[in-house]
Formats: sequence, C-alpha cells, structure tokens
Amino acid sequence: MLFWAIAAILALGCSGLIAAALLRGRSNAVPPAAYDLDVYRVQLKDVEKDLARGVITNAEAERVRTEVSRRILAADAQLQKAGAGTIQPGRGAGVLAGVVAVALTAGALAGYAVLGAPGYADLPRGARLAASDAARANRLTQAEAVARFGTETAPAIPGDEFAQLMVQLRAAVEKRPEDARGLALLARNEAALGDTDAALDAQARLLAVLGDQASATEHAFHADLLITAAGGYVSQEAEAALRTALSKDPGQPEARYYLGVYYDQVDRPDAAFRTWERLLSDSPPDAGWTQQLRGQTADAANRAGIRYSPPPEAAAPAAPGLSGPSAAEVEAAGDMTDEDRQQMIRGMVDGLMARLAAQGGPPEDWARLISSLGILGEVARASAIRDEAQAIFKDDAEALGMIRAASQTAGLETGAAPQ
Repeated sequence: MLFWAIAAILALGCSGLIAAALLRGRSNAVPPAAYDLDVYRVQLKDVEKDLARGVITNAEAERVRTEVSRRILAADAQLQKAGAGTIQPGRGAGVLAGVVAVALTAGALAGYAVLGAPGYADLPRGARLAASDAARANRLTQAEAVARFGTETAPAIPGDEFAQLMVQLRAAVEKRPEDARGLALLARNEAALGDTDAALDAQARLLAVLGDQASATEHAFHADLLITAAGGYVSQEAEAALRTALSKDPGQPEARYYLGVYYDQVDRPDAAFRTWERLLSDSPPDAGWTQQLRGQTADAANRAGIRYSPPPEAAAPAAPGLSGPSAAEVEAAGDMTDEDRQQMIRGMVDGLMARLAAQGGPPEDWARLISSLGILGEVARASAIRDEAQAIFKDDAEALGMIRAASQTAGLETGAAPQ
C-alpha cells in the first residue's frame, strides 16, 4: 500500500501542476491594444517621411495625422481599461483542468497495474544475470533436492501376470548383473510402474556397465529419472547427465527439453526460450511433446520480453503402437520361451493399464493402451478402456481425436480387425 500511496501522490502532484497552468491567468501577457499603439506610432513616422519626399500634400498629411491620432487615443483607452493586462481563463478551462487531472492520475495508476510489477524491487539486467549465476553455482545436489522437493508415490500395482514376469526379470538381472540389455529393460519397466528409485538404481548400474559406450538416450533417461525423483528440480547430478547426453548427441530431444527446464529454474527465460524454440522447430509435427512445449515456449518468450508467435498446430497425432520390450530384449533378460515373451508383452499392457487406473495419465497413454489391446486381439478390453477414456476427456476435443484414432487402430470404430 505504501507504494500505491506514493505513486498516487506523485501522479496527483504532476496533474496538479498541469491543472494550475490551465487555471492561472496570464499576468504578463501583452494586451492586443499595445500592439495597435506600436503600429500607429510607426504610421505617424511614415506620414512625416512621405511628406518630406513630396509623396503627399500638407492637407493629406494633416488628415492622416488626425485619423491616426484618433486611433491612438482609442487604443490607449482600451489599454488603460485592461489595467495590469491580466487575462483570466474562461469557464471551460476549469472543466478541462479537472478532466486532465483525473485522466493523468487514473491512467498512470491503471497503466502501472497492468504493465508494472507492484511490490518488486528494481531488477536491472546486470543484477538478474548475477542472480542467475549464483543460482547456477548453488544448485542443490540430488539428495538435497529429493529431501526438499521429492514426494512419496506408491508404485502402480500390476496385474498378476505382469507382476510374475517382473519377478522373473529382476531375478534374471540379479543372475546376470553385467547384462546391459537386461538392465535397460528393468529400468524402463520399473519406471513404467512408477518405482523411480528402483528405476534409478537399474539405470545407474546400466551406465556403469556401459561406461563410455552409453548412448545419449541412456544418459538423458538417467537425467529424466533424477528430475522425476526430485519433483521436477534439475539437480547438479541431473544437469551433469544432461550435459553428457548433449555432448554425445546435441539433438537428443529429452535432454534439450530438460536443459530448457534448467535454464528456466535459474531465471534465464531467454535461454529457455531459445532452447525450446529450436527443439519445437526440429520436432516432428505429430510428436507427443509438442503441445506442452508450445505453451512453455510462449510463456518463456513472454517473461523474456520476446515477441513470439508459435508455429501452427499440427493435426492430432495418430495413436502410437505397443510400447513394450521387443522379443530380443525379453530374451536378453533371461531364457524365456516364446510363450513367456508373449506374456511379457501382455504384462506390459497390464502395467500400463494399472498405472492409468492408479495415477491417470495423458491422452497419449490411453490411446496407446487402446491400440495395444487391439493389436493383441483383446477387443473387449480395448472397448472398455475407450469408453472410460472418452468419459475422462469428454471436454477435450484434441484428446477425443486421439482416442478415436486409437479406436480405429484397434478395430473398434469400423469393426475391422486390427492389422
């Protein structure tokens, strides 16, 4: 309130000065009659000059002198009547002064309320950059970030078949702890179940096994798990993982996205905007992350003071296919039969279904589950999931488009068997 009181006093003071100028009489103004007197005196001198040159006669000169003298007397009388020469403002000046005072005061306060930031101290560019550098230098470690921002989430409860297969997968990895493909499969499945700690343990073991041979994608996934465990905070270890991923592949999309999140968290919306804007321009139009990225990019541009118009939105992406381990990956996790591998694929679907039932998820995950069930030939389950998804996203036209596309893939919309 103190700021607004000071601002109002200053605005009223400026408005008062302008209003006083409009209302004050012009005491030093020269009346029009004074200018007339000067002209008449010049005319008298000109009469004498014309008479001396013989341009006019004495009679004409006398007549002109008489007329000019009469005008001088009249002008002098007007000048005496005006007194000190003060010109008073008209009645409209008071109204104009009031309107100007109100408009300036209200306009100044309203303009600052919209464009300004009441309550914030001055933040010059140098001070903001210094604060950003300090935020970078003082990033929390992963343990500190988890303790401050992490939240306890219970892993999803998978179906019986998938739970049994996860037991087999964990046992196979413990039996073959140097098996990189088995560790990768375990990390991804633990993450799908929502057990971030177990996924982090498996991914860390995987990176240790691979060493310098670890791909950018593996390092980016490690950073993703670290950030998820810390409630979205990019810790020192997560930043290092992102930098490693980008050193191996500067185009790695997940690492580029989270690098923008890091810039945003250290109060560099300009750097976040540049990172996300390039990622958005490089991403396929139907990529699942583009919708969220569009909003974040526009918000970063607004906070950085950058004029930005997002590219046109693409049509809703087609429902993705089955997200799960390939036959080779399952075989690498242990000596599984063909039947076991088919059960693993079905178990992945059960895990996705359990996670959506327990925690919910974006429309892309619901679309993936519908199309996957159709591919497995479980049309009845796919139909039930479709009905549930349509009820959840009934007010989201884009999400409903994804659900319909997935239903067509599953053979629910046309009655055709899925290919």
